[in-house]
Amino acid sequence: MELNDIKDAFDRVAKKQKLSCSKTQEVIDLIVQEIEKALETVKSASHLDDKYVLTELKRRLQDIAPLGQLEGTQKELNIALSKYTKILEKSFNPDISKAYRNIEFDTHTVSQIIASHFYRQGLFEVGDCFISETKESECSAAILSIFEDMYQILEAMKSGNLEPALKWAAANSDKLTQNGSDLQLKLHSLQFVEILRKGSREEALKYARANLAPFASNHVNEIQKLMACLIWARKLESCPYPQLVSQTNWVTVAEELTRQFCNLVGQSYESPLSVTIAAGVQALPPLLKFMTVMAGKKQEWQSMKQLPVPVELDKEFQFHSIFVCPVSKEQTSDDNPPMIMSCGHVLCRQSINKMSKNHSRTFKCPYCPSDIDAAQCRQLYF
Repeated sequence: MELNDIKDAFDRVAKKQKLSCSKTQEVIDLIVQEIEKALETVKSASHLDDKYVLTELKRRLQDIAPLGQLEGTQKELNIALSKYTKILEKSFNPDISKAYRNIEFDTHTVSQIIASHFYRQGLFEVGDCFISETKESECSAAILSIFEDMYQILEAMKSGNLEPALKWAAANSDKLTQNGSDLQLKLHSLQFVEILRKGSREEALKYARANLAPFASNHVNEIQKLMACLIWARKLESCPYPQLVSQTNWVTVAEELTRQFCNLVGQSYESPLSVTIAAGVQALPPLLKFMTVMAGKKQEWQSMKQLPVPVELDKEFQFHSIFVCPVSKEQTSDDNPPMIMSCGHVLCRQSINKMSKNHSRTFKCPYCPSDIDAAQCRQLYF
């Protein structure tokens, strides 16, 4: 999908519309000017017949020829608009149902994903309404409780209050350490800087001794830089470490807290619903193109276990390792798993069975000259 082409076409329409608008306003101003002149003549020249003044006004308006002046720019606008709609229709297929497959899915799980999306966005009333209408109240309490706690912490951070975040981090200190996260230090660093920003050097030093000292053994450099900031109390904008006192740190730490919070409660950082839709948007164009080629063979499409065309997704949508057999050119599955041979190379089980005549003889590895005994091949788990 060429979004740049769509943007260029839209820009052309916008430019033509602006030109048409400007020309229309210019013509209207001329008409108003002529009418005002006629009214002024009627008021000041009482000896002139009103019919004569109106006749002159009509002649002048005909000379202006407003429709003739507007016709050119309006025509150009209509042409640009017509081309734009064609590009939209070409780029965005209005009928995406062609790529639909009639498959069964777990309604309960889908409802949980949608409710979770609303809750993680802080839309608790919308989430409650959705749960009520889908009658999925069993899962609502647990999901609501998780994200309600997280949302309260994040809202407090937005207002400059780090206490709820610090309490949560302290309660989960061991788990955060196991995850290799230094979230606690980052939160205390933010609090330390905020105290300094208010100008209380003594209070900041006292806070550092109580809360930053425990991290000194593993984070000497960071703490040394923070201590240097004591010199610039009340004038942190002059500090030689702007990255430590930048307000963008609040956003970064909030994102880290969200990531760690979701990790500890067994939830993904990104909304599964958002990821699914974003991946679907990428996958849809090649599927629609494929279905156009497969027109009239809908039954084949519905019965396929594997797509006959590759659907490329960006790396952020690739969560599991996959293996495509170099012999059969097919992606492995549970029924046809990858098998590692004695030489270390990998083929799918069906290819090994075919090349070994169902384990009745040895065969040459397609990568190297090794003789392979199918009985010695082992399933490979990624």
